Amino acid sequence: MTFNPDPRAKACKLTTALLAAALAVTPILTTPAQAFLFGAAGRIVYDPQNHAENILSAARSLEQINNQINQLQNQAQMLMNEALNLASLPHSSLGQLQSALGETQRLLSEAESLAFDVATIEAAFAEDYGTAAGQGDFDAMIGGARDRWEASVTGFEDALRIQAGVVGNIDGARTEMAALVRESQGATGALQVAQAGNQLMALQSAQIADLTAAIAAQNSAVSLEAARVASAEAQGRENLTRFLDYGSGYAPAATRLFRD
Repeated sequence: MTFNPDPRAKACKLTTALLAAALAVTPILTTPAQAFLFGAAGRIVYDPQNHAENILSAARSLEQINNQINQLQNQAQMLMNEALNLASLPHSSLGQLQSALGETQRLLSEAESLAFDVATIEAAFAEDYGTAAGQGDFDAMIGGARDRWEASVTGFEDALRIQAGVVGNIDGARTEMAALVRESQGATGALQVAQAGNQLMALQSAQIADLTAAIAAQNSAVSLEAARVASAEAQGRENLTRFLDYGSGYAPAATRLFRD
């Protein structure tokens, strides 16, 4: 009859033997300084403790070198980031904005109606509008009425021209806005982002200036027309007063119908 031992029992015996061998070898491995090897002349050939200390020192030196390398890499990255933050935006809309504002300013300066100047407007109203419309002889009043009518028509024409110029600037403003937004989204540093934002604000300021010019021209034309109507009423009252003025009236006097 053949005897087959239990496999688990064999594994336990093998584990016990290995643990015993490890415990027997441990005192030899944990005696660093006393485990010397001698040469023929009695000199120390190998010192395990010294060798371990040398390896540990080399490892620490290597770790310090790696730390220095990491610090240098971090500093280089910081310098690269600063360089990116200081990089200027390659796109500039200053020329386009100045051109658009210059065109609007030119249209305002070429306006043939009353200038946008307080002193000029006050002088014109003192001479041609209001109660001044009913002064002078009949021909002078007719001439003044014609001048006021022409000023009103010219004011509306100037307003339409300025509005047309402002509308013409919309396409250019839309193109510049798209370019600035694209540059802002692709900015590589804080300076480029700030410059793109500043140019967007400048574009918005230019659009506000165009809107202000258009509103000013339109309001000027409306005001001129309202002043013309008021002056026409003043002139009409003066004409009626003169028409109803009979002078000193009828004075009876003796009249001879036949000669003697």
